[in-house]
Amino acid sequence: MSPFINLDGKRALVTSGTRGAGAATVALFRELGARVLTAARSRPDRVDEAMFVPADLTTPDGCAKLAAAVRERLGGIDVIVHMLGGSSAPAGGFAALNDAVWSKELDSNLMPAIRLDRALVPAMVAQGHGVVIHVTSIQRQLPLPQSTTAYAAAKAALSTYSKSLSKEVSPKGVRVVRVSPGWIETEAAVRLAERLAKDAGTDYEGGKRIIMDSLGGIPIGRPSKPDEIANLIAFLASDRAGTITGTEYVIDGGTIPTV
Repeated sequence: MSPFINLDGKRALVTSGTRGAGAATVALFRELGARVLTAARSRPDRVDEAMFVPADLTTPDGCAKLAAAVRERLGGIDVIVHMLGGSSAPAGGFAALNDAVWSKELDSNLMPAIRLDRALVPAMVAQGHGVVIHVTSIQRQLPLPQSTTAYAAAKAALSTYSKSLSKEVSPKGVRVVRVSPGWIETEAAVRLAERLAKDAGTDYEGGKRIIMDSLGGIPIGRPSKPDEIANLIAFLASDRAGTITGTEYVIDGGTIPTV
């Protein structure tokens, strides 16, 4: 019996695929038969050099370098997963966010997708097929004013851009979809929960509860695992999702409280 999802022969790019949900996505894509490239500023020891491109994707030059590597190493592209994102903005609300902070958040969470799509999606259109997956965030609907205003705004812009791109290229055979995660239990999230637990004099589960409470609660009672995010992305990238385009899939354990 053939597997439900098969990515045999697919040429895929997964940005920020060396840790967290990105690494889980790279591993699953390879397990399902795809040829995968990923990129980050530096290569961790555990990442295969043959599938890695050192590039700073917050810069135009880094995106151009990665796009050239995709053409050279893969000979084309069938799937792009824009996983790169994150925030280093200071706490303190909107007044603490100067122009440099805003530029950094946009350069991390919006511009890499725009630049890489501009470089690679025309080839998808020319071949008549392809899938682009933009990883957004529930923060675009549920921003935390003290800490994620700029990040949330950048992810909202990414979501709007993604919808517009889907309307342009879907009639030409290229599907464009969004995946919107809530809190994911990555290595960085574990470290944060441990720090909060220590400060509050509680254990790791207590630290997790502090984070979940700050989000207004997670009805399912836990964060998502990186593998669970990867499972959704793999399905959307596969031919099983052949008529899914232009929409967003929220995977947040029920965190968003509205319809």
